[in-house]
Amino acid sequence: MVLVVGVMMVMNVGSAHDYAEALSKSILFFEGQRSGKLPPTQRMTWRKDSALHDGSDIGVDLVGGYYDAGDNVKFNFPMAFSTTMLAWSVLEYSKAMGPEADHAREAIRWATDYFLKATSRPGVVFAQVGEPYKDHNCWERPEDMDTPRTAYSVSRQLPGSEVSAEIAAALASSSLVFRQVDPAYAKTLLDRAKSVFEFANTYRGSYNTSLGRIVCPFYCNFGGYEDELIWGAAWLFQATKTSYYWDYVVQNVRGSSSSYAANFAEFGWDSKNAGINVLFSKFVMKGGPYSSLFLPNADRFVCTILPESPTKSVKYSPGGLMFKPGGSNLQHATALSYLLIVYAKYLNHENRTVQCDNVVARPQRLIQFAKSQVDYILGSNPLGMSYMVGYGNKFPQKIHHRGSTLPSIKKHPKKLGCQDGKPYFDSKSPNPNVLTGAIVGGPDIKDQYSDSRLDFTQSEPTTYINAPFVGVLAYFKSHHKA
Repeated sequence: MVLVVGVMMVMNVGSAHDYAEALSKSILFFEGQRSGKLPPTQRMTWRKDSALHDGSDIGVDLVGGYYDAGDNVKFNFPMAFSTTMLAWSVLEYSKAMGPEADHAREAIRWATDYFLKATSRPGVVFAQVGEPYKDHNCWERPEDMDTPRTAYSVSRQLPGSEVSAEIAAALASSSLVFRQVDPAYAKTLLDRAKSVFEFANTYRGSYNTSLGRIVCPFYCNFGGYEDELIWGAAWLFQATKTSYYWDYVVQNVRGSSSSYAANFAEFGWDSKNAGINVLFSKFVMKGGPYSSLFLPNADRFVCTILPESPTKSVKYSPGGLMFKPGGSNLQHATALSYLLIVYAKYLNHENRTVQCDNVVARPQRLIQFAKSQVDYILGSNPLGMSYMVGYGNKFPQKIHHRGSTLPSIKKHPKKLGCQDGKPYFDSKSPNPNVLTGAIVGGPDIKDQYSDSRLDFTQSEPTTYINAPFVGVLAYFKSHHKA
């Protein structure tokens, strides 16, 4: 334990990163993931219009939104989580973002415009667009794709509470982002969030059951839908301050299942538990009858992470990178770092510390640890490699991403079919299109990284790795000496 802390400190001595540049690029990445008709303001110009007929076969406009990773499917569950995290980042750190706050709002609106379409039919929520197995068997540009663009939905008869409640959270949190700059749009988002949450709560069930053959194994919900319902209500309380949503959160946390309680340290597209406790901690930080529902578990979450904590449950690479089970490990480093800096902010406000048995962690320690993860990702690691594409002098060149791998339409206007992309996938050359700002899955627990398209767990970027990192970078941009 002491050795890990020492190595982490050594790796970060003298590291000087341009957090403003990294922030700008982390937001720009989302333009590379856009689906639909691209606007004249599109800055990542090698990307062009794609999937312009999504939903047309069933008479619904489902054009827009984001591709989740290196494929061409729109998975609405992780897309909604990414949107919620972008919104939370703006709500906490928009002033620190400076002019990038406008770009962050654009990234959010690209998603919320789509989610308004995906929830436009009463009693129906669209959960996915694209046939994933056929899509994953092709290596083609999104601009060329000819695999089925089937739209999959949940309904009263075939419920999907997790995807619906996460969309409600995305809409509610985003309504707060637009409240000052576009009140009418904010009201539209909030009204829809309320109705979608009501649908998710009234017709309970997992989309694993309703759409299992399509959503699994890609984005199966492993943690149950209970956390998404509470998460959705928590964001609706943030947006409305009405007692209904407060009572819903309190009652459902109090009466939650053992699986919900067991996941107190989890946070990501699948599990919202740690995020719920951190989010609601600011309302109960002064104490009171409900503080015991949130603060102890928020503290316990911190204690599972800090290297010096006797109750830590995460592992570390020799270079100090946090590891949790599952692929695309940097999703944990970015999402959990975000929770740490936000919780540190709330703790600071009330002059509180975290007690991990005999170890006392002050808010500054949480920030210090988050900075170690940020700096590792940006290049302060044994390989001296930035895991953000386009940042630093050394970064991944052969990421697992179709659009990045294949020549742009501008350079190769002729259609590239399903299997025409294989030679590009197999190529030893760097990707021709730089997906600026993309954060890949990251190195292994020995700090090794194979710059290979084949190793998608290491080389594939995702929206839900980048989204929480936006807020983290905004914080460190304005706190260089943290």
